[in-house]
Amino acid sequence: MDAVRVALLREVLAGTEWLGATRRFAGVLRGSVVAHGGGLLLVGTPDHEPWHLAAHLVDEAAWSGTPELAPTLVRHHARPSDPAHLAVGPGRISAARRGETLLVVAPEEPAPLLERVHDARRAGVTVLALGGAGGGELAAMAHETLAVPKGAALDLDSVQHLVSAAAGENAGPPRARRGFRDRLSRLTEALTAPPPAPW
Repeated sequence: MDAVRVALLREVLAGTEWLGATRRFAGVLRGSVVAHGGGLLLVGTPDHEPWHLAAHLVDEAAWSGTPELAPTLVRHHARPSDPAHLAVGPGRISAARRGETLLVVAPEEPAPLLERVHDARRAGVTVLALGGAGGGELAAMAHETLAVPKGAALDLDSVQHLVSAAAGENAGPPRARRGFRDRLSRLTEALTAPPPAPW
């Protein structure tokens, strides 16, 4: 889903709780990874790996100048022969420590995943949960949850698009490490950009 489709989806959802909920969740995600300098782990379930969310977060990290948003995708069926960015298995969750953030995208709650998330939480990892009906064991362990119950106005894939887009927005003022030329370039782009098309 590209930026235009996300904008159209937001327009359709205007006046619902979804826009505020996805922006709040994205704000917690962004705040957690930026505050700790990165360390975002993204995991799904054996039947639902969040490939698209990982790709969109990588894009948002680049576009927003917030590299901390780029996640490490943890895969349940990772093999050593996979490319490096696809070869990270569930053991990485067990190795996570304080200062890292674990984003769990789970329409259901398989027991082995819950055990690993519980261990990560005990090790000081910030746990965020996206999906499911809410109120389960994962929600109880998570520091922040965005439930997407079955039969909701949006499906889990659409909510992931809204969260990733919102995570890259409003990243705040340029950080000190950006130089004068970078700030001047951003200002020039903003001043010379054509006006938005009327809807």
